[in-house]
Amino acid sequence: MANIPNILTIAGSDSGGGAGIQADIKTIMALGGYGMSVITALTAQNGLGVSGIHAPDPEFVTLQLQTVLEGFPVAAAKTGMLFSAPIIRAVARALQGHAFPLVVDPVSVSQSGSRLLEEDAVAVLVTDLLPMCDLLTPNRPEAEMLTGMTIHSTDDAAAAGEKLLAMGAKAVLVKGGHMESPIFVTDCLCLPGQPVKLLPQAKVETNNNHGTGCTLSAAIATGLGRGLPVQVAVSQAQGYLNLALRKSYAPGKGCGPVNHAAGLPIPANH
Repeated sequence: MANIPNILTIAGSDSGGGAGIQADIKTIMALGGYGMSVITALTAQNGLGVSGIHAPDPEFVTLQLQTVLEGFPVAAAKTGMLFSAPIIRAVARALQGHAFPLVVDPVSVSQSGSRLLEEDAVAVLVTDLLPMCDLLTPNRPEAEMLTGMTIHSTDDAAAAGEKLLAMGAKAVLVKGGHMESPIFVTDCLCLPGQPVKLLPQAKVETNNNHGTGCTLSAAIATGLGRGLPVQVAVSQAQGYLNLALRKSYAPGKGCGPVNHAAGLPIPANH
């Protein structure tokens, strides 16, 4: 079983199971990795929204991360909801000198509109974590938040990606899910010294899109942990997410999650 990479997610917990740590672990396992977690926040959450957030002390976040790193060889890691400036600083300090690919998903607002990143944490995310990441995966509002730019088109997204490269990220994927297109969702992949790569996927019309960003970044991290180049890892993750959206369903009230088990064999009922 030595070919199963250990993939670490550093993110918030979604009690509804559709996003955050829960979505990440499901994705990692579905794609052949072994999932581990450092929990940066607890959310009381379901398909209707977030009703509460409780963050642990930054020292306990550090303890979780140090304990995982001492006990497991990590092949790749991702960050999601980090919530506060002190937690971001704690994560960045504990990851100093890391020898594995790091995907940073700058989660700031939930699908239902709840703020998941405190306002004073944005600057710390830029100064402390951005220069450490091998791939940054902002959606349009997050890219606007980080760059101060207004994004209306793929050209704007590409320009924002280039600016984020200049700010320290080693690669940037500006996601196109918030762009208004009836046919395609086009992500912009920006790599240093290379032309911007436009990566379109067929748009899936569904209300069950909770956890899409978490799922994509976890899938990319798993690909990187398997040794794939960035563009290949991104393309494979896009394909997984697109299938998970096409097979999505609502297990409860409100916005349902993507189907992380899409493509896996389902046992027959007896």
